[in-house]
Amino acid sequence: MPDAISSPHNPRIKNLLRLQQKASERREQGLTIIEGLRELTIARGAGVVVPAVFVCAELLPEAGQRQLRQVLDDATEWFDVSKAVFEKVAYREGSDGVLALARPPQRRLADLELPQNPLLLVLEAVEKPGNLGAVLRTADAAQADAVIVCDPRTDLYNPNAIRASIGCVFTVPVVATSRPELLSWCQQHGIRTYAAALTPQARPYTDYDFRGPTALLMGTEADGLTPELIAACDETIIIPMRGYIDSLNVSTATAVLTFEAVRQREVADMQRGGR
Repeated sequence: MPDAISSPHNPRIKNLLRLQQKASERREQGLTIIEGLRELTIARGAGVVVPAVFVCAELLPEAGQRQLRQVLDDATEWFDVSKAVFEKVAYREGSDGVLALARPPQRRLADLELPQNPLLLVLEAVEKPGNLGAVLRTADAAQADAVIVCDPRTDLYNPNAIRASIGCVFTVPVVATSRPELLSWCQQHGIRTYAAALTPQARPYTDYDFRGPTALLMGTEADGLTPELIAACDETIIIPMRGYIDSLNVSTATAVLTFEAVRQREVADMQRGGR
Protein backbone atom coordinates (compact mmCIF):
# COMPACT_ATOMS: atom_id res chain seq x y z
CA MET A 1 0.00 0.00 0.00
CA PRO A 2 1.43 3.46 -0.88
CA ASP A 3 2.49 5.71 1.96
CA ALA A 4 -0.04 8.25 3.17
CA ILE A 5 0.18 11.70 1.63
CA SER A 6 2.06 13.70 4.24
CA SER A 7 2.97 16.91 2.43
CA PRO A 8 0.58 19.84 1.93
CA HIS A 9 2.52 20.58 -1.26
CA ASN A 10 1.39 17.33 -2.87
CA PRO A 11 -0.26 18.25 -6.22
CA ARG A 12 -3.47 16.41 -5.32
CA ILE A 13 -3.75 18.27 -2.03
CA LYS A 14 -3.09 21.61 -3.70
CA ASN A 15 -5.84 20.81 -6.21
CA LEU A 16 -8.27 20.01 -3.40
CA LEU A 17 -7.63 23.43 -1.94
CA ARG A 18 -8.18 25.12 -5.31
CA LEU A 19 -11.48 23.30 -5.72
CA GLN A 20 -12.57 24.34 -2.25
CA GLN A 21 -11.75 27.97 -2.72
CA LYS A 22 -12.59 28.76 -6.35
CA ALA A 23 -15.88 28.28 -8.15
CA SER A 24 -14.02 28.80 -11.43
CA GLU A 25 -11.89 25.72 -10.71
CA ARG A 26 -14.98 23.66 -9.92
CA ARG A 27 -16.60 24.74 -13.18
CA GLU A 28 -13.48 24.14 -15.24
CA GLN A 29 -12.77 20.70 -13.80
CA GLY A 30 -16.41 19.64 -13.51
CA LEU A 31 -15.72 18.58 -9.94
CA THR A 32 -16.63 19.51 -6.40
CA ILE A 33 -15.70 18.28 -2.93
CA ILE A 34 -17.80 16.25 -0.52
CA GLU A 35 -16.66 16.03 3.07
CA GLY A 36 -18.11 13.43 5.41
CA LEU A 37 -19.06 9.78 5.14
CA ARG A 38 -22.77 10.51 5.59
CA GLU A 39 -22.84 13.10 2.82
CA LEU A 40 -20.79 10.90 0.53
CA THR A 41 -23.08 7.93 1.15
CA ILE A 42 -26.11 10.05 0.20
CA ALA A 43 -24.35 11.31 -2.93
CA ARG A 44 -23.39 7.81 -4.03
CA GLY A 45 -26.94 6.61 -3.40
CA ALA A 46 -28.05 9.31 -5.84
CA GLY A 47 -25.62 7.99 -8.45
CA VAL A 48 -22.93 10.66 -8.14
CA VAL A 49 -19.60 9.65 -9.69
CA VAL A 50 -16.65 9.85 -7.27
CA PRO A 51 -13.25 9.77 -9.02
CA ALA A 52 -11.18 9.89 -5.82
CA VAL A 53 -11.45 9.77 -2.05
CA PHE A 54 -8.98 11.02 0.56
CA VAL A 55 -9.06 9.27 3.91
CA CYS A 56 -7.39 9.98 7.24
CA ALA A 57 -7.21 6.66 9.10
CA GLU A 58 -6.62 8.45 12.39
CA LEU A 59 -10.02 10.09 12.11
CA LEU A 60 -11.98 7.31 10.41
CA PRO A 61 -11.95 4.04 12.37
CA GLU A 62 -11.73 0.67 10.62
CA ALA A 63 -15.50 0.17 10.76
CA GLY A 64 -15.97 3.49 8.98
CA GLN A 65 -13.40 2.53 6.37
CA ARG A 66 -15.24 -0.72 5.68
CA GLN A 67 -18.48 1.21 5.29
CA LEU A 68 -16.77 3.64 2.93
CA ARG A 69 -15.45 0.82 0.74
CA GLN A 70 -18.97 -0.53 0.43
CA VAL A 71 -20.18 2.88 -0.77
CA LEU A 72 -17.50 3.32 -3.43
CA ASP A 73 -16.93 1.37 -6.62
CA ASP A 74 -13.72 0.01 -8.11
CA ALA A 75 -13.20 3.09 -10.28
CA THR A 76 -12.63 5.36 -7.26
CA GLU A 77 -9.00 6.02 -6.36
CA TRP A 78 -8.28 5.80 -2.62
CA PHE A 79 -5.60 8.03 -1.07
CA ASP A 80 -4.54 7.81 2.55
CA VAL A 81 -3.71 11.19 4.06
CA SER A 82 -1.88 12.07 7.25
CA LYS A 83 -3.84 13.82 9.96
CA ALA A 84 -1.79 17.02 9.65
CA VAL A 85 -2.46 17.27 5.92
CA PHE A 86 -6.12 16.30 6.25
CA GLU A 87 -6.71 19.05 8.78
CA LYS A 88 -5.42 21.54 6.22
CA VAL A 89 -7.91 20.49 3.57
CA ALA A 90 -10.91 19.74 5.80
CA TYR A 91 -13.34 22.67 5.76
CA ARG A 92 -15.33 21.89 8.88
CA GLU A 93 -14.54 21.18 12.50
CA GLY A 94 -14.84 17.66 13.81
CA SER A 95 -14.36 16.05 10.40
CA ASP A 96 -14.71 12.28 10.25
CA GLY A 97 -11.70 11.86 7.97
CA VAL A 98 -13.42 11.48 4.59
CA LEU A 99 -13.09 13.92 1.71
CA ALA A 100 -14.00 13.03 -1.87
CA LEU A 101 -13.82 14.46 -5.35
CA ALA A 102 -17.25 14.23 -6.95
CA ARG A 103 -18.64 14.90 -10.41
CA PRO A 104 -21.98 16.62 -9.79
CA PRO A 105 -24.86 16.34 -12.24
CA GLN A 106 -25.37 19.20 -14.68
CA ARG A 107 -29.04 19.88 -15.38
CA ARG A 108 -31.06 22.38 -17.37
CA LEU A 109 -34.74 23.18 -17.00
CA ALA A 110 -35.43 21.02 -20.03
CA ASP A 111 -33.88 18.04 -18.23
CA LEU A 112 -36.41 18.09 -15.39
CA GLU A 113 -38.90 15.24 -15.48
CA LEU A 114 -41.95 16.65 -13.75
CA PRO A 115 -44.97 14.80 -12.43
CA GLN A 116 -48.43 15.94 -13.44
CA ASN A 117 -48.74 18.16 -10.38
CA PRO A 118 -45.25 19.47 -9.51
CA LEU A 119 -44.19 21.38 -6.41
CA LEU A 120 -41.13 23.53 -7.11
CA LEU A 121 -39.02 25.76 -4.89
CA VAL A 122 -37.38 28.74 -6.56
CA LEU A 123 -34.63 30.88 -5.06
CA GLU A 124 -33.64 34.13 -6.73
CA ALA A 125 -30.02 35.34 -6.53
CA VAL A 126 -29.14 33.15 -3.56
CA GLU A 127 -25.61 33.97 -2.43
CA LYS A 128 -25.17 32.17 0.90
CA PRO A 129 -24.34 28.46 0.50
CA GLY A 130 -25.80 27.81 3.95
CA ASN A 131 -29.21 29.14 2.90
CA LEU A 132 -29.15 27.09 -0.28
CA GLY A 133 -28.24 23.99 1.70
CA ALA A 134 -31.02 24.55 4.24
CA VAL A 135 -33.62 24.96 1.50
CA LEU A 136 -32.40 21.76 -0.14
CA ARG A 137 -32.93 19.91 3.15
CA THR A 138 -36.49 21.21 3.21
CA ALA A 139 -37.00 20.16 -0.41
CA ASP A 140 -35.76 16.66 0.38
CA ALA A 141 -37.90 16.38 3.52
CA ALA A 142 -41.03 17.57 1.70
CA GLN A 143 -40.20 15.63 -1.46
CA ALA A 144 -40.43 18.73 -3.62
CA ASP A 145 -39.89 17.93 -7.28
CA ALA A 146 -37.03 20.37 -7.88
CA VAL A 147 -35.17 23.39 -6.58
CA ILE A 148 -34.58 26.06 -9.21
CA VAL A 149 -32.03 28.78 -8.57
CA CYS A 150 -32.67 31.90 -10.61
CA ASP A 151 -29.59 34.04 -11.36
CA PRO A 152 -27.48 32.43 -8.59
CA ARG A 153 -24.61 34.21 -6.87
CA THR A 154 -23.10 30.97 -5.61
CA ASP A 155 -22.54 27.77 -7.53
CA LEU A 156 -25.00 25.01 -6.73
CA TYR A 157 -22.35 22.52 -5.68
CA ASN A 158 -20.30 24.80 -3.46
CA PRO A 159 -18.74 22.49 -0.81
CA ASN A 160 -20.41 24.53 1.92
CA ALA A 161 -23.81 24.12 0.25
CA ILE A 162 -23.22 20.38 0.13
CA ARG A 163 -22.32 20.40 3.82
CA ALA A 164 -25.33 22.55 4.79
CA SER A 165 -27.66 20.31 2.81
CA ILE A 166 -26.12 17.15 4.35
CA GLY A 167 -25.88 15.84 0.79
CA CYS A 168 -29.48 16.66 -0.16
CA VAL A 169 -28.17 18.71 -3.07
CA PHE A 170 -27.80 15.30 -4.71
CA THR A 171 -31.21 13.88 -3.75
CA VAL A 172 -33.29 16.76 -5.16
CA PRO A 173 -33.00 17.87 -8.81
CA VAL A 174 -31.31 21.30 -8.78
CA VAL A 175 -31.13 23.66 -11.73
CA ALA A 176 -29.69 27.13 -12.29
CA THR A 177 -31.39 29.39 -14.82
CA SER A 178 -32.24 33.00 -15.64
CA ARG A 179 -35.39 34.91 -14.74
CA PRO A 180 -36.76 35.05 -18.34
CA GLU A 181 -36.13 31.34 -18.86
CA LEU A 182 -37.79 30.46 -15.56
CA LEU A 183 -40.92 32.47 -16.28
CA SER A 184 -41.26 31.18 -19.83
CA TRP A 185 -40.76 27.58 -18.70
CA CYS A 186 -43.35 27.88 -15.89
CA GLN A 187 -45.87 29.33 -18.33
CA GLN A 188 -45.25 26.55 -20.85
CA HIS A 189 -45.82 23.90 -18.18
CA GLY A 190 -48.89 25.52 -16.62
CA ILE A 191 -47.10 26.11 -13.30
CA ARG A 192 -48.60 28.84 -11.13
CA THR A 193 -46.00 31.14 -9.58
CA TYR A 194 -46.27 32.52 -6.04
CA ALA A 195 -43.86 35.28 -5.04
CA ALA A 196 -43.15 35.54 -1.31
CA ALA A 197 -42.75 39.29 -0.83
CA LEU A 198 -43.64 42.06 1.58
CA THR A 199 -45.81 44.22 -0.71
CA PRO A 200 -49.14 46.01 -0.25
CA GLN A 201 -50.92 43.55 -2.54
CA ALA A 202 -49.59 40.44 -0.80
CA ARG A 203 -52.13 38.19 0.91
CA PRO A 204 -51.53 35.53 3.60
CA TYR A 205 -50.28 32.26 2.20
CA THR A 206 -53.16 30.44 3.88
CA ASP A 207 -55.55 32.17 1.46
CA TYR A 208 -54.15 30.23 -1.48
CA ASP A 209 -54.58 26.81 -2.99
CA PHE A 210 -51.24 25.12 -3.67
CA ARG A 211 -52.72 21.80 -4.78
CA GLY A 212 -52.10 22.45 -8.48
CA PRO A 213 -48.75 22.82 -10.27
CA THR A 214 -46.95 25.27 -7.97
CA ALA A 215 -43.70 27.22 -7.84
CA LEU A 216 -42.89 29.03 -4.58
CA LEU A 217 -40.48 31.90 -5.21
CA MET A 218 -38.18 33.24 -2.49
CA GLY A 219 -35.69 36.10 -2.56
CA THR A 220 -32.54 36.96 -0.65
CA GLU A 221 -32.73 37.94 3.01
CA ALA A 222 -31.18 41.33 2.30
CA ASP A 223 -33.23 42.40 -0.71
CA GLY A 224 -36.06 39.90 -1.22
CA LEU A 225 -37.30 39.17 -4.73
CA THR A 226 -36.60 41.68 -7.46
CA PRO A 227 -39.58 43.91 -8.40
CA GLU A 228 -39.45 42.51 -11.95
CA LEU A 229 -39.92 38.95 -10.75
CA ILE A 230 -42.66 39.88 -8.29
CA ALA A 231 -44.57 41.68 -11.04
CA ALA A 232 -44.27 38.68 -13.36
CA CYS A 233 -45.64 36.15 -10.86
CA ASP A 234 -49.26 35.08 -10.72
CA GLU A 235 -49.70 35.86 -7.01
CA THR A 236 -47.85 37.55 -4.17
CA ILE A 237 -48.00 35.88 -0.78
CA ILE A 238 -46.85 36.69 2.72
CA ILE A 239 -46.38 34.89 6.01
CA PRO A 240 -48.13 37.14 8.56
CA MET A 241 -45.75 38.32 11.27
CA ARG A 242 -47.25 38.70 14.76
CA GLY A 243 -44.23 40.11 16.55
CA TYR A 244 -41.81 42.99 16.07
CA ILE A 245 -39.90 41.64 13.06
CA ASP A 246 -41.34 41.74 9.55
CA SER A 247 -39.67 38.70 7.99
CA LEU A 248 -38.16 35.26 8.58
CA ASN A 249 -34.90 33.68 7.52
CA VAL A 250 -35.34 32.59 3.89
CA SER A 251 -34.86 28.91 4.71
CA THR A 252 -37.43 29.08 7.52
CA ALA A 253 -39.93 30.92 5.34
CA THR A 254 -39.42 28.39 2.56
CA ALA A 255 -40.10 25.54 4.99
CA VAL A 256 -43.34 27.15 6.21
CA LEU A 257 -44.69 27.62 2.68
CA THR A 258 -43.48 24.26 1.40
CA PHE A 259 -45.08 22.23 4.16
CA GLU A 260 -48.33 24.16 3.80
CA ALA A 261 -48.39 23.07 0.16
CA VAL A 262 -47.62 19.50 1.23
CA ARG A 263 -50.39 19.63 3.86
CA GLN A 264 -52.95 20.81 1.34
CA ARG A 265 -51.98 18.08 -1.10
CA GLU A 266 -52.11 15.36 1.56
CA VAL A 267 -55.57 16.50 2.68
CA ALA A 268 -56.76 16.44 -0.93
CA ASP A 269 -55.35 12.92 -1.39
CA MET A 270 -57.12 11.68 1.75
CA GLN A 271 -60.39 13.23 0.63
CA ARG A 272 -60.12 11.56 -2.76
CA GLY A 273 -59.27 8.26 -1.10
CA GLY A 274 -62.31 8.50 1.19
CA ARG A 275 -64.76 8.88 -1.64
